[in-house]
Amino acid sequence: MEQLISLLDSTIRVSTPLILAALAGLFSERSGVVDIGLEGKMLTAAFASASVAYLTGNPWLGLMAGMAASMVLSMLHALVSVTYNGNQLISGMAVNTIASGITPVLALAWFQQGGNTPPLDDSARFQELTLPFADRLSDVPVIGPIYSNLISGHCILVYLTFLLVLPLVTWVVYRSRFGLRLRAVGENPHAADTAGISVARVRYLALMCNGLLCGMAGTFLSVYQTGSFIKEMTAGKGFLALAALIFGKWRPVYAVLGCLLFAFADAVQIRLEGVSLPLIGEIPSQFIQVIPYVLTVLLLAGFVGKAVAPKAIGIPFVKSR
Repeated sequence: MEQLISLLDSTIRVSTPLILAALAGLFSERSGVVDIGLEGKMLTAAFASASVAYLTGNPWLGLMAGMAASMVLSMLHALVSVTYNGNQLISGMAVNTIASGITPVLALAWFQQGGNTPPLDDSARFQELTLPFADRLSDVPVIGPIYSNLISGHCILVYLTFLLVLPLVTWVVYRSRFGLRLRAVGENPHAADTAGISVARVRYLALMCNGLLCGMAGTFLSVYQTGSFIKEMTAGKGFLALAALIFGKWRPVYAVLGCLLFAFADAVQIRLEGVSLPLIGEIPSQFIQVIPYVLTVLLLAGFVGKAVAPKAIGIPFVKSR
């Protein structure tokens, strides 16, 4: 029981940045703009948030800086893809390349620590929160360990993601006027334009939401999880989030389930390192580390053909005259 709770606890922690990035991609791609630049936005946000949190000693200011930095790249992607009808895939790759190059250069210039930022003090990091009655309920069978060790003990960003961001994104996409316009623009922008909807405005707003959520994801990695910025610390998480979005057929809840699945595989591989299995022996760490990525390939190979993307995704919109 204790090992299962620990595994699920790790799954929740690992899934949080994936969920935020997947929901960010949901806004962009539902509006018809391909976004493979999630990785670069997360990386930039991780660097900006860690830098500001280190300099100010305030994790909330770090969060704001991370969201602002991610927003800049998101608006750059919007400028190229929406305003100038550029190739969306190339624009996304450019975002990743910019982030991969500029973050270690700035970190080296500002902090002289090999492309990383200095470790954050506890006051500059998001800390785990102990929920009310967690200590008192810890001895209660079954319910106590689940509440005290699985539900309690996460940082504020985890609770915001599951209790606020996910329900809010789901409501916005399926229940709000903006969500209706978002889906209409992603499916048939010419019909939306005929109905008086500004396609460019909707896509810019979608990419603004995209930047904010990527900023939260990057901040989670540096200001909470690792306590500093490390060069290339996102390690493909943006692409895993994009895979989860495709696996979830561009629907918020299903995309989150995909993120939880990938995070569970990641949590399992962490616990398999150094373990000796019967008849097999100790599995090489390099083999264990690729488990989440192999799972991604297998799932996409089985589901991507069945997933129906928004019809206008990746197609530049040229207003009819």
